[in-house]
Amino acid sequence: MFIDTVNDPEGSANASRARRVKSQPMAEAEMLAHLTATGRYRILHKLEPRQVAGSVRPEYPLQGVIIDTETTGLDHRKAEIIEIGVIAFTFDERGTIGDITGVYGALQQPGTTIPAEITKITGITDEMVAGQFIDIPELRSLIEPADLVIAHNARFDRPFCEAFSPMFSGKAWACSNAEIDWASRGFEGTKLGYLIGQAGFFHNGHRAVDDCFALLEILDRKGEADGISPFAELYNASQRSRVRIFAENSPYDFKDHLKARGYRWSDGAEGGPRSWWIEVDEPELEDELRYLRTEIYQYPEADPMIKTLTAFDRFKA
Repeated sequence: MFIDTVNDPEGSANASRARRVKSQPMAEAEMLAHLTATGRYRILHKLEPRQVAGSVRPEYPLQGVIIDTETTGLDHRKAEIIEIGVIAFTFDERGTIGDITGVYGALQQPGTTIPAEITKITGITDEMVAGQFIDIPELRSLIEPADLVIAHNARFDRPFCEAFSPMFSGKAWACSNAEIDWASRGFEGTKLGYLIGQAGFFHNGHRAVDDCFALLEILDRKGEADGISPFAELYNASQRSRVRIFAENSPYDFKDHLKARGYRWSDGAEGGPRSWWIEVDEPELEDELRYLRTEIYQYPEADPMIKTLTAFDRFKA
């Protein structure tokens, strides 16, 4: 009924081998496969930054820059940049990303202490930025050649960058948050941390260069259906003109209707009219004007102020 391992050398050897196999740690790939196969775990891989290319391939003639800033507040007229991250890369007319050509990141000491809530979000303290500064010539070497500057919230980053240095003025900007249809790609949110997590990665969020590398990986992912990467979609969007429509003097009772349709309120502080406004693609202009004339103004001859925008002036303050 029992195996006599003393009188059965073969049985003893088998038991010894079993003990060794049992105690041998699983390789990483085996552990990942095992956990995934259970269906009870989701694996996130640490995002590894790409390396700067030793030589740049000529088939990618255009130059792009991904930029991220950390600041002391939300208002570019009062707050300051305390960290900047930049990744320069090449791409072609189809929106295919080529080589990484440069990486730059730096802290900068502001004129005031960093608010506690900013330190909580970014992890940047007054001690970390003491005596630190952004190297303008090095930053300019990456920004000036760029054909397109990309930020995940360009409406936030562009005003801060242009207030910081004139090198950012006159550049074409694109917003990877607002100008990519993430929902059609299966994402349920647009925040960078969520995009990274749903794509199966994790990274050190709210540090400028790390966020830039994270955005690069997401932009370079191919679409499952059409094979078009998010960056190709973004680049195509940057080539199109858009129209900003100002619903000046719209009846107060219709403000909730405008807000529900996607209009935003401007208090006129940046020089524009004090009114609700929206941006649409040029082909959508007539439909939007028809909506305002029939549903809001209820006057067929209403002629709202419009402004045509390109990537060179979108997302400005």
